Amino acid sequence: FFFLRIMSHFVRASKFRHVYSDPPKPENSWTGFRLATTTGEQCYIKASAKYFAIAVSGGGGPFVVCDINKPGRFDGQQFKVQGHSSSVLDFEWNPFDDNMVASASDDSTIKLWQIPDGGLTANLTEPLVDMRGHGRKVTLLRYNPTAANVLASCSGDMTVKIWDVEKAEALTTFTGNQELTQDIVWDYKGDLLAASCKDKNTRVVDPRTGAEAAAFQPHEGSKSVKLTYLGASGKLATVGFTRQSQRELKIWDPRNTATPLSRVDIDQAAGVIMPFYDPDTNMLFLTGKGDGNVRYYEFVDNDPWAFSLSEFRSTTSCKGMCMVPKRANNIMGCETMKLLKLTPNDGVQALSFIVPRKSDAFQDDIFPDSNAPVAAHTSDEWMAGSSKDPVKMSLDPANAGSAPGSNAPKKTFRTVSTLSKELDEAQKRIEYLESKLKGASIEY
Repeated sequence: FFFLRIMSHFVRASKFRHVYSDPPKPENSWTGFRLATTTGEQCYIKASAKYFAIAVSGGGGPFVVCDINKPGRFDGQQFKVQGHSSSVLDFEWNPFDDNMVASASDDSTIKLWQIPDGGLTANLTEPLVDMRGHGRKVTLLRYNPTAANVLASCSGDMTVKIWDVEKAEALTTFTGNQELTQDIVWDYKGDLLAASCKDKNTRVVDPRTGAEAAAFQPHEGSKSVKLTYLGASGKLATVGFTRQSQRELKIWDPRNTATPLSRVDIDQAAGVIMPFYDPDTNMLFLTGKGDGNVRYYEFVDNDPWAFSLSEFRSTTSCKGMCMVPKRANNIMGCETMKLLKLTPNDGVQALSFIVPRKSDAFQDDIFPDSNAPVAAHTSDEWMAGSSKDPVKMSLDPANAGSAPGSNAPKKTFRTVSTLSKELDEAQKRIEYLESKLKGASIEY
């Protein structure tokens, strides 16, 4: 009894200590893709609550869109999105519209696409919006988490641009990076943007003005540095390499970057680590390109800042990975995180991280209200200085659709050809009415 009391002081209580993930089953995977061979800083796969997108081989930079609830083998027979003139490097799904995806390409353009409900029934070649402004290839895209239709992009021309995709125009441009940008991330409210650069510096930027707010060197190694903000705490996590090429995680307070709040040694592997943070559970997932393992930690907003929870191990290497929005998880199955893992030869695998519970009831302690597919403010309001937390919704299936504004009609975009057709029809109608007025000798 005395021994157990002593041990209890060393075992930290946590609801997520026993989170686990079973190896993915082949029948629950998406296979048969001929993947594009383009490499870069991107994650290679992105998902909304309905679909995921990956680039495939072929002319015109094609990519495919697959239903996240319908695994299977495709063998190159599925319909594609192909409107670029060169390889697609990154995608980004609109956080407030699960059918709208933006693509960035080697052809220096950004295009916006609307995926019909039920998926593609033909090749999609005409975008809703075509944004031009970068001088070289566009490498990364990130949507603002609270403002409608605000998109960040970075390019081989060393700039980071903020776009209003509804108006198809650049709002601001940051030119402080003197070398290639390795990663860009928004903070919790979408008020700040952090960008890591090949010159080893990470810069915090005011996206409304394009001005630099802070700069620091998080890691001494020369390989890529990846970033993620740690929710409402405002802290910033960076993953990179030491001078001896050891992988490491550091947690920073962006208001004081003289020293990191915490440093965690990971291992000596060579792959660049991709971080994924869940602000609902404060869990941080780390997976490396070329690795098979996923490490996960619990973040606390005080010393020692990060606690190692466990590790999912696999011999299947990872080419890319993405996080699925929480509202698409199996909530009643206690699936607290779903990651989609793109592999070089085995297609796309779903990794489900489960909190073991015996009860069949909704577990409100591990599923607090989560981000809803509703914007907190418009792009104009955001540019004018509006600062708001993300709109939240209940994850309880019994309260589905309870988010404020969740039933409001979404803004729809129309393609150029659709508008041209409507204009032609209106013009013909006007000519017809004018002829009727003349026939009746009525002046107008």
